[in-house]
Amino acid sequence: MPELPSEKRVLVPTKRGELLRGARDTLPLVVGAVPFGIIFGALAIGAGLSPMATQAMSLFVFAGSAQFVAAGLLSQSAGVAIIVLTTFIVNLRHALYSASLAPYVQNLSQRWLLPLGFWLTDETFAIAIKRYRDADASPHKHWYYLGSAVLMYVNWQICTLIGIVAGQQLQGLADLGLEIAMVVSFVGIVVPMLISKPMVACALSAGGVAALLHSLPHQLGLMVGSVVGVLVGYLLTKRMGDNNLPAADVSS
Repeated sequence: MPELPSEKRVLVPTKRGELLRGARDTLPLVVGAVPFGIIFGALAIGAGLSPMATQAMSLFVFAGSAQFVAAGLLSQSAGVAIIVLTTFIVNLRHALYSASLAPYVQNLSQRWLLPLGFWLTDETFAIAIKRYRDADASPHKHWYYLGSAVLMYVNWQICTLIGIVAGQQLQGLADLGLEIAMVVSFVGIVVPMLISKPMVACALSAGGVAALLHSLPHQLGLMVGSVVGVLVGYLLTKRMGDNNLPAADVSS
């Protein structure tokens, strides 16, 4: 009697494997963040922050766009309330990120949730949500998230330090236009995620409004554009969902 073929074994990724894979998949995005971090360090020094305060902002705030906004407002002698409110609004997108990730991390302990929440960035969200949506049943996907997050955090600290040193030694570093690398990086993050009409409409409306209102102070144009984009995406998603509902049976 011929032997039956052996059942194909499914290899489950290890914790270490997920950790290293998360870091590896984040490397292309780190390239875009390098000049951004260096420019922040130089800009903060130019705005009057001490080297220690600049590095501490990266260590304990760790929010690139909010750090830029805060440094700019500090250079304009803005009040504490304005700085807190503005950076809060700029970072509101993280609430949307958290809502998207919540179903995948809801069973993790606070020991995991606290650092993962603190280390959440645009780049890490983009690759972590893709990994969570993969069809495999790996129980260690949060290690993938951790690998991406830690690499982004360490990179940001090193780049901030380089920017601090460069800002003290070189003049006009922030005027070289190196931040274009971060723009390209964000384009690379956003475009692959535009897989439906609501997502495309959200991106186009947010970008259009932000461009039209670019001249508003304190990055208000960006904030308004973000709100408009979310509303457009939500309304279009709701409308398409309603249109896909089965028609009511009126024969009875």
